[in-house]
Amino acid sequence: MRARFLRFAGAKSRARRALTVGLFLALFASAANAQQGTPEQRRACTPDVYRLCAGEIPNVRAITACLRRNCSSLSEACRTVFDQAGG
Repeated sequence: MRARFLRFAGAKSRARRALTVGLFLALFASAANAQQGTPEQRRACTPDVYRLCAGEIPNVRAITACLRRNCSSLSEACRTVFDQAGG
């Protein structure tokens, strides 16, 4: 009886761990998507990313920082995205 309880407790613990990891990954994915902007914003800045910040791909935070550092060299479309975002 004790062995059966321990197996159940272990399965319950593994399920809880899996659920926690799943929730974390879902939240992380949502945050990453939010950081990447709308499709229109990405379209406006993609050429500048390849031109100015290619070495930072795929790190979204590093790309954003790179674009901000190079604000004076951004295309008009991408600069507008940053102006609208308050960045």
